[in-house]
Amino acid sequence: MPDERIAGAHVDRRSFLATAACGAGALALGRAWGAQSPASTAAPGAGGDAQGATIRMAHLTDIHVQPERGAEAGMAAALAHAQTWKPDLLITGGDSVMDVFEAKRGRADELRTLFRQTLARECSVPVQHVTGNHDIFGWQRARSGTSGTEADWGKKFACDLFGVPRTFHSFDHGTWRFVCLDSVQPKGDGYTAYLDDEQFDWLSKLLAGTPRSTHVCVVSHIPIMSITALTYGAPRPRAQNGTDTVITHAEMHTDATVLHDLFKAAGNVKLCLSGHTHLLDRCDVDGVSYVCDGAVSGAWWKGAVEGIEPGYGRIELRPDGTFAHAYATYGWTARD
Repeated sequence: MPDERIAGAHVDRRSFLATAACGAGALALGRAWGAQSPASTAAPGAGGDAQGATIRMAHLTDIHVQPERGAEAGMAAALAHAQTWKPDLLITGGDSVMDVFEAKRGRADELRTLFRQTLARECSVPVQHVTGNHDIFGWQRARSGTSGTEADWGKKFACDLFGVPRTFHSFDHGTWRFVCLDSVQPKGDGYTAYLDDEQFDWLSKLLAGTPRSTHVCVVSHIPIMSITALTYGAPRPRAQNGTDTVITHAEMHTDATVLHDLFKAAGNVKLCLSGHTHLLDRCDVDGVSYVCDGAVSGAWWKGAVEGIEPGYGRIELRPDGTFAHAYATYGWTARD
């Protein structure tokens, strides 16, 4: 979830016009929401294709596990609910721990152990991970008390948390290629949302080398494109200078249009999944669908966020490149 105390944005070739965020084809969907690709004809759970090659994926984002408010039990309940659907794989969408961005050493170690142990104990299907802003240790030096010289400082903590060598990667499953991106880049003691040059070049080459017959699903923590980046939060007063609509660096990718142009040119990027806002929406633009899923933790284990109950995404990815998506709630009741 964005931290609105962090100000400033990355400005260069990745800057974009915020008010044109989702273009003419954008579609914002309601609060308790389940939807399909325009080409889809069946809801998730209706069965796979004749060859049995449909991939079932559970997208659990913004878990924010912590010792308080029964969050460990909540994470376990969400994993159990997701596995009754019999997914082929599960992707955690970032912000897996409550917060290590500002946390002291002891708290960070406690959250890392809690996430690892709960996942190992409760999950029996293959898991891939995406890094969120709250999974990065100590970037807020003043509050975390870190110096930046710690062995697991910054994204090294996230790599250790998820058991990966770096915070972005790709993998293939069936006729689909999955691309797990790292949305979060440093901005002073805070963060902004874009792909750094190394990652952008890697992604460009990856897509260029991917056959058009291979369908691509991109997963990021911060949305690449999202209506909720415009709508979440308290009502805002009307400005007098015509600048009412603003998307900050922390709510959506500042390189959204550049990435969309890249996906459009590739021709096989079908779906982009994200979290971060704890809300639900979908944008369909130029044959690419951008789906933002609600949070496993809801309002950080305090209930619903603007009517969106704690839950996760269920996605069926079909061998013809179509997909179906639905948001599943798992019946969690907030605890004191």
